[in-house]
Amino acid sequence: MKMTEYLRDKILLLVLHAGCMLLLAGFLHATGYETGYGMLILLFWVLVLAVWLGYGYYNRKCYFQELETTLERMDQRYLLGELMPVSHRLEDQLYREMIRISNKSVIERIRQIEDEQKEYREYIESWVHEVKAPITSIDLMCENHKDDVTRRIRLENQKIENYVDMALYYARSDEVYKDYVIRRTDLQESAAVVLKRNKGYLIRSGIHAEVDCGDPAYTDEKWITFILNQLVLNSVKYRRETGARIWIYTEKYGDGVRLVVKDNGIGIREEELGRIFEKGFTGSNGRKRERSTGMGLYLCERLCRKLGIVIKADSREQEGTEIVLEFPVSRHLLKD
Repeated sequence: MKMTEYLRDKILLLVLHAGCMLLLAGFLHATGYETGYGMLILLFWVLVLAVWLGYGYYNRKCYFQELETTLERMDQRYLLGELMPVSHRLEDQLYREMIRISNKSVIERIRQIEDEQKEYREYIESWVHEVKAPITSIDLMCENHKDDVTRRIRLENQKIENYVDMALYYARSDEVYKDYVIRRTDLQESAAVVLKRNKGYLIRSGIHAEVDCGDPAYTDEKWITFILNQLVLNSVKYRRETGARIWIYTEKYGDGVRLVVKDNGIGIREEELGRIFEKGFTGSNGRKRERSTGMGLYLCERLCRKLGIVIKADSREQEGTEIVLEFPVSRHLLKD
């Protein structure tokens, strides 16, 4: 708060004092009071007014500085009404009480929204577990009656399962900590699981995949397998017509490990590369090729952020795309 702002707020009071001074000066002059004494009285009035305004400005400035400091230190700023500094001013007390009432309403609304989100998340998780049963049954029936038709059905069934998994992991993405175990993870095994799961899709698409993940990482095996599965599906979706290849390998950097998923597909336009992790962004490739939801890479980036993994992308149009996951290793793990 600046002094000019404070004086602008007190402008009516200053006008009132100025008017009273003029009236007093006129009265003293009309009654024959000596001019020198009259000026002395007015000067003393101005001095007292200046001291009063200065004290008021200093007092209000300290109060609002304390209020701002309290606000900056708070994680949940909607609770400001509970921690506002005590003030003897009636208007401050009234504002504080109104803010507390408003905050109470906000908190109740937040709790209501959280309960609704929790119920919706629990419903999605329940629905996913229920729908997994018929998906598995369809897969088993196709496995027991192999022909061209059942192979196609099985591939489409695999796509359904992938989308169902996306729904499940998206519902759980806000509460990763509830289903999260950090341990030494064999990335070679995780990559093998992903490729085996999508074997039919890869063969039908004519894609050759190479895996060389000799460096383990400290992460959650289940979540990283899901992320890797999404990256492989993206590489398959945006493959080139002939000679399509996918490379999955690891390399060390400093104290951590990089997991690289690289392909020689159609690539991403330079102007679109910075937006591929945005929710719902499909880009020109997503509109031209298979139906794209724009959720795969967004979900990967969201989960990586929750897991403390850095995800980066590099691509050149018609040359291929490279997605890099960086797994840092803490110092005490290195000591152990």
